[in-house]
Amino acid sequence: MMSALFTWTVVMPVKVLAEAKSRLAAFAGELRPSLALAFASDTVSAVLTCPGVARVLVVTSDSQAGPSLAGLGACVVPDSPDRGLNAGLSFGAAEASKRWPDSGTAALTADLPALRPEELDRALRAAAGLGADGKTTASFVPDAAGVGTTMYAVPPSGEFTPKFGGASRRRHASTGALELPLGGIDGLRRDVDTPEDLRAALALGTGSRTTALAAELLSRLDGRPR
Repeated sequence: MMSALFTWTVVMPVKVLAEAKSRLAAFAGELRPSLALAFASDTVSAVLTCPGVARVLVVTSDSQAGPSLAGLGACVVPDSPDRGLNAGLSFGAAEASKRWPDSGTAALTADLPALRPEELDRALRAAAGLGADGKTTASFVPDAAGVGTTMYAVPPSGEFTPKFGGASRRRHASTGALELPLGGIDGLRRDVDTPEDLRAALALGTGSRTTALAAELLSRLDGRPR
């Protein structure tokens, strides 16, 4: 257990696969939904082996992603608000709070295929420390570009107000959430939206599903035979 006080429920939103990762459309072609699912599957697999995480709650209405991620061990709830990323995260957090009120809640993007369990563990330990004195301070981890956010965490009973999307680093800070000043968490910060992001993630070392599918896609891009 990461903290003597509480463990974490990680809430992950997964978009309908046919609509996911639009900036990878030209690169991935007809395999874009499969690539999005590979990202999510590798992320879920890493999170589930993190010592401080009690469970993963996936919010999705995709008919393929839901069963696939449930098969890996995630709890899955439908994205019933269906009003976008932050509404879905808030819905998932509310569901987590009802089911597991003594857990902290951490929102994590579903496109972190190079995530290492120990990186997430470090970040959640730091986030838990912010609640050790009875306060309920939210915290976050910025993405590799320093503009967005890949993780947002709130100790039990804290106010969960996610501001993902676009320049979310600034918006999360404006709510009073504290940025976690951690080094050595490159996989946690490396979300994937573009082919360049994917190459950077592969250089860090991605999970098996992403690695296998990316090899085929990159061989096409580089003009090499399969």
